[in-house]
Order: sequence, then structure tokens, then C-alpha cells
Amino acid sequence: MNTARFLKSAGVGAGDEVIMSAYGDTEAAQSVVTVGAQPVFVDIDPSSYCIDPEAIAAALTSRTAGVVVASAFGCPPDLARIGELARAHGLLVVGAGEAEAGPDEVTQRRSHAAFLTGRLTGVRTPEPHEGHTYQRYVVRVPGNGRPDRDAFARALRGRGVACEVPVRAPVHRQPAFRSSLRLPETERAVDETLALPVQGSLRRRELQRMVSSCNALGGLLPTCLAGR
Repeated sequence: MNTARFLKSAGVGAGDEVIMSAYGDTEAAQSVVTVGAQPVFVDIDPSSYCIDPEAIAAALTSRTAGVVVASAFGCPPDLARIGELARAHGLLVVGAGEAEAGPDEVTQRRSHAAFLTGRLTGVRTPEPHEGHTYQRYVVRVPGNGRPDRDAFARALRGRGVACEVPVRAPVHRQPAFRSSLRLPETERAVDETLALPVQGSLRRRELQRMVSSCNALGGLLPTCLAGR
């Protein structure tokens, strides 16, 4: 979806506000600015990483024209509650979609995710959500936030596990949108999360190596890895 085009066609423009998550949605925020409206950043649900419906409700003003909703790493947002808010306040709901995978790939990812969730102890595994396609398998690293997460990631890569930090900075801390707004769950997620590979092509021995590496390293945090 071309978010800017959709917003413009719906009549969203100067003087309007559009509510959105600050967790990794830079392109959507830029689209709001492009049509002359103001992005209003709110916090996420820490279990799904999607926009928090109650944060939407708290941010509503007379200028609110719409809300941007999107799945996060394959986990769907609470569309039922967001839909209630949209109907009650006459809001435009804009979907910022993720790339879709075929059913076989999704089935394999879910199988891999179940394997990891059942065996990982060195990290905090994703909470189960209906409809999750595990586009990315995002865990939280225990310890002292970003320093320990980054050290953990370096150590995992050293053991041959291709992990990634999914969101490097929240949108409201990036130069184009910088503000003093405090979004604790978003900022905590940015500091703690790490995406482990879960693509369907992975073999069981690769998953097992990932489990062994994470579990061994998790026992070292925070005392040893924090100083690396």
C-alpha cells in the first residue's frame, strides 16, 4: 500500500493527526508528513510489539484523523479493539502491511518457532498470539538492556548464529522526528530485542545449535557479556 496516497485520497492533510507506533514504522511516519499531517507516536503492547489500542485511546484529540496499524514480525495487532475505537471516533484505519509468505513457509516457520520456544532458556521467547506467522522470531535478552543485548548478539554471531537487532532506534528518537516523548515499552523493546533466524529452509541441527548457543550464553548474563 502507498500510505501517502491512501491518506491523501481520504482527505487527510494539514492540521490532522495520525496515530502510529514508534517501533520501527519510519516509512509510515514519513508518509504522514508528506501529506502535511502530524504523526502522533504512541507505545506498543510489549507482548506483540504492535500498537497498543489503549495508547491509541489515550492519544485521541479533536484533530485525530486516523491510525496506522501493522503486524509486527508476523504478529497481528488487536484489530477488534482498534476497530471499536475507529468506529466510535470516526477514524481512518491505515494498514501498513508486511510482506506475505506462502502457507508452506508459514507452516514451517511456526514449526521452527514451536521448537525454539520449547527449548530456549537463555532468552525470553515470544508470547503466543493467534495468527502469528513468525516473519521474524524475536526474543528478549535478559540483563542490562542494550549493552547486554548487543554483546549477546556478537557472541551468537561468533558461534555461527545469524541474528539481527530488529529495530535500532524508535521513530520518535530519529533525527527527522526527534522529540522528548517517553514511550517506555517501545524504548525497552528497542534495547532488549533480538531476531533469531526462523526461515523455513533451516534444518533441525541449525535450530539445535541456536538453542545450545543461546542457552549457554544466557547463563553468562549480565556479569560476563556486559563487559565485552
